[in-house]
This record gives sequence, structure tokens and C-alpha cells, in this order.
Amino acid sequence: MENFVVSARKYRPATFDTVVGQEHITTTLRNAIRTNHLAQAFLFCGPRGVGKTTCARILAKTINCQNLTPDIEACDECDSCVSFKQNASFNIHELDAASNNSVEDIRNLIDQVRYPPQSGQYKIYIIDEVHMLSQAAFNAFLKTLEEPPSYAIFILATTEKHKILPTILSRCQIFDFNRIQPKDIADHLGHIAQKEEISVEYDALELIAQKADGGLRDALSMFDLNVTFSTDRTLRYKEVLDNLHILDYDYYFRLTDALLEGNLTQTLLTLDEILRKGFDAHQFVVGLSRHFRDLLVCKDSATVQLLQVTETVKAKYLAQSANAPMSFLLSALSIGGQGDMNYKQAKDQRLHVELCLMKLANLRHVLNWDAMPELPLNGSSGGATIAAADLSTVAVPAAAEKKNDNGHAVASPTPAPAPPTGYTSEPVNGYAAGKPAVVVADQVVASNVVSATVAVAERPVMEKPVIQRPASSRLRSTVSLSSKPQVAEQQQVEQQSLSNSRPDKPFGFEQLQQTWHAFAQLRKQQFDSMSEALIFNREITLDGTTVHIALDNNIQANLMVDLKPELLAYLRDQLQNKQIQVEHRVVVPDTKKMIYTPQDRFNYLAAKNPALLDLRNALNLDVDF
Repeated sequence: MENFVVSARKYRPATFDTVVGQEHITTTLRNAIRTNHLAQAFLFCGPRGVGKTTCARILAKTINCQNLTPDIEACDECDSCVSFKQNASFNIHELDAASNNSVEDIRNLIDQVRYPPQSGQYKIYIIDEVHMLSQAAFNAFLKTLEEPPSYAIFILATTEKHKILPTILSRCQIFDFNRIQPKDIADHLGHIAQKEEISVEYDALELIAQKADGGLRDALSMFDLNVTFSTDRTLRYKEVLDNLHILDYDYYFRLTDALLEGNLTQTLLTLDEILRKGFDAHQFVVGLSRHFRDLLVCKDSATVQLLQVTETVKAKYLAQSANAPMSFLLSALSIGGQGDMNYKQAKDQRLHVELCLMKLANLRHVLNWDAMPELPLNGSSGGATIAAADLSTVAVPAAAEKKNDNGHAVASPTPAPAPPTGYTSEPVNGYAAGKPAVVVADQVVASNVVSATVAVAERPVMEKPVIQRPASSRLRSTVSLSSKPQVAEQQQVEQQSLSNSRPDKPFGFEQLQQTWHAFAQLRKQQFDSMSEALIFNREITLDGTTVHIALDNNIQANLMVDLKPELLAYLRDQLQNKQIQVEHRVVVPDTKKMIYTPQDRFNYLAAKNPALLDLRNALNLDVDF
């Protein structure tokens, strides 16, 4: 039986023409050979499986070829090419730096460099995974790399250029290899399938190319795997999808349609179907965020090129992005990012993902994009630029005219819209119901990112709507903190004016104690701090309207300074007396010294009876230890 050779080795490029997706590298190397401008050292760097070592071998073979073709390709017929194909060339040496990274290995290599080639023009040394060399090995290699013999050429290959010493980099001509585009990989796999007489669906090849993430070697390995999986030597999209355990694009499109409709029921059922098929919930969250990103770049024809998918899938993205408002996509990206970051810390990870989907499904009702004009991705449509609405449509009332002192008509300022008192909740199936809703976190990301443009003459400047958050909510908003909401300022002014006009009521010590303990319980429920408990358990005294408290140390005093504004506001509000003051002082408790030694006992007795000290001095006595 004939031995099986994997496709990555069987179809390894042997000429510059057969290298996939690296035309900028092959063109430069050909021109260097044609004009005899070969550098003394090359450094090939880039991701794995993109052709670094392959190009190094092709370059080494082509340099020593005795009969170059007009296209600057090796002839594969001369003695040098034949010996290279048989791995018997004395002019080409390949070293794996991952396993030969010591100083001794580099010194052996330097010793070989001293001898000129017996046949051919150059001796080529290919050092793969060069970043694995030790610091001492790099230093030993420096001088030879800077001033090699005229017949020696070094080709270094690495996936981690940042680990190589700058002194090495400065002595090399650096070539950066790119990730291979999915279309190039799929076309290459199609040619191999044709040679192997394998029937394929092009969508299956595109799926393999996407999974390979720019590495042709990985794509060839997956190609061999799926060919082995198939019983009739036919690659089908569904079989490749199941064999590689890839979550199909259709799930993301179905889920996004349900989210745009606000249909939470279908959303949760789709998530359950995905999890029952064995897919990781974290990868699902990452993939969904990536899906929203791809929909976002489809919003503008200039950014569609950033979408690295097949033409069939691209058409689906363009169709769905037309139905997805910009505000939804930006808010969904924010929620997806938070879900990704907090997934590892969640105790119930499935519930964490479901909560993210609940927020996304409720965005339709929170953002109210049915009444909001769609904003372009580039933010420009002529005219002056204004900030986009935060959550819902901002109505623009007609500007009322009034006359100034000179008699000219001027537009009166547009009154700010009334703040929403709460959002109306919708049931999970998307139908209306008159129940209060939970405000979705991070729903106003779009307000700081997207800007719309309108002509100044046609539309006056719009006021931002005021967004009220629940008093007990600890969720942080992405709304700018540069200015306070007008309603909050108005309420604060009203409360202050009311408290100033209210007469002070007298209160007793028992009322003070009850209010003091009530504030302590409130702080305990919120923070449960042992230090605060020690302070509030201290004894207090009342002198008129001034509360006195004695503390043990400066740490308690500093904590009391921080608590005092909130404590005073609470006491004055509950006792209805704005004259209340709280004063504290630090009282260090007296500590009795314990008597341990005979000297301590003598000192204690002498303090009680000074005559005992006079007797000791008169008789010149010592304490018996």
C-alpha cells in the first residue's frame, strides 16, 4: 500500500509562482536575484503556516540554480536543483533553532561558514525559529552575521520578531509575511481537490479557509481531515461544519433577527439549541459580538471591505445591516463586550449570557429606533453636526418667534423635553403590556459615538433628553458626566429652599439616639463596615444642638470626617433641625501597666509610699532579682 503524504508536504510550493498570497515577497526576491542585489542576511517573519520556511527553501534553491528560467525560477533539472530535491545538497544547510539554541551549536555553524562551496556560487544557511536562540548564542552570531564571507547567505525565519535582539534585526533585510486571505486559501484548496479528484462544495472550502485564520498549513490539515471523514470523497458544507465544530452563521443571523424584533422567547430558545449542540457559551458571546461588528462595518460602503467573509455570506450581512439601526449595533457591541469581560467571573455563566440577551432584546423598546432617523456611519450628510439621540427620538418643536429690543425677530430657545418617568416593559414575545420595565444597562453608547448632521437653517439645535436611572441602581452609565441633568438640579434647589424655609423643631436625647441608630443600621446594610460599627456604638452626648462623641484613635477620627457630611444631612432631615452639629474628639484610654518583675513591684510600692524609696537610698539597698 502506498504511503499517505499529507497535503501540506505533497503540495508544498517549489517555485515562486506556486507560493500563495505572498506576491509582495516573491516579487521582491525575484528582482533581487535578477539584479544580483542579494542581501547577506534575510529575516522572514510572520504568523505560522504562511510560507516563511517554504520561501526560504525556494530562495536557496533558486540562488544556486545553474539554468534559471526567464521568469527567475529554478529549472529543477540541473545538478544543484536535483540534489536539493533529494535533500543531498552540500550548499544548503538548515538548522532548527528550537532544538539547537546553545552557543556551541552556533559556533559549529560559524566553523562551517569558513569553508567555501565546492560547487555552486553560494552557501545558504536557513535558521528556523531563530527567536529560540539564547542570548549568548545571539551574541556569538553577531560578528559573522555582520561580516559574512561573500559566498555565505543567512535566511532567518521566526514567528515572533519582537523576541529577536535589535542588533540582529539591524543586520538583516526584513520581510513581513501576511496572513493569507480566505479567498486565496479556498481557491488553492479547490486546485488541490481538482488534482486529487475530490468533489467539493465551494462553501465548504470557504468555511475551511475562514477557520484556518490565514494559515495555509492549517487549512491543508483541515482539508485532509474532512476528506478522510467523507466516505465518497465529497466535501459538503454541512459535514465540514459538523466535523470542525463550527457555529454556523445562520444561528447569528436568526438570533439577530429575533433581537431586532424584541422577541426574547425565540432568542432564549436559540441559545438553548446552541448550547445543547455542545458549543461553548463564551465563544458564542465572542462570536455574537463579532457578528455585530460585521453588521456595523456593512453600514458604509467604504468599510464593507473590512468584512472578510465569502460573497454569499456578505450578501446576508448587507441585507441584515440595512434593518439594524446604528444605535442598536453600538449598544449591542457595548453589552457584548461587558458580557465577554465578565463571563469568567460569573458563578452561573449560562444565566450571565441569558441576561446579556435579555438586555439586547429590550433595546428595541428602550432605544425606540422606529421613530428615530437612521444616522450614517461616517456622520456626515452636509450641514452642521449635532450629537445623536441617547435613547429615544428627540422631538423638535417649532421655534417660537419673539422680538428683541431692536424689534428684530429672534428664535426663542427650545424648551428641554420632559424626562421619561420610566420605560414601558414588553413581554418576551414582543407584544405590548403596561408594566414597568427594568432599564437596560449600557444602552446609551451610541450617544457618545455617532453624530448626525442637519442643516442649521432647517433644524434647530436639539436638547438632550434627560435619562433617569433607578435610585438603587449601581450600574454605571456611559452618558457624559460633564453636566448634571437639569431636573436633578431643579429638585436639589427645591429641597434646599424647602429646608431653609422650614422652622427648626426641638428634639430630645432619645429622639437623637433613635435617629443615630437608624443611620447606623442604614450604613450597615449598605457597606457592613466594622470600623463604622465601632464608631456608631460609641457613647454620644447632647449639648443643645451639638452632638459630642469621643473616639479612640486618629483612624476613627479620619473615618468620622468622611461620614460627617452624610450623617449631618440625615440628622438634620429626620429631626427637622438645621442647627445640628456633630463634634468629635480623640480620647486615648489609660492603660494600666502590669506588674511582672521585682523592679515593677518595688516601683509600685514606692509610688504609694515615698518613704520606702528614701529608706532604700539611705541603706544603699538593691532590688532582689
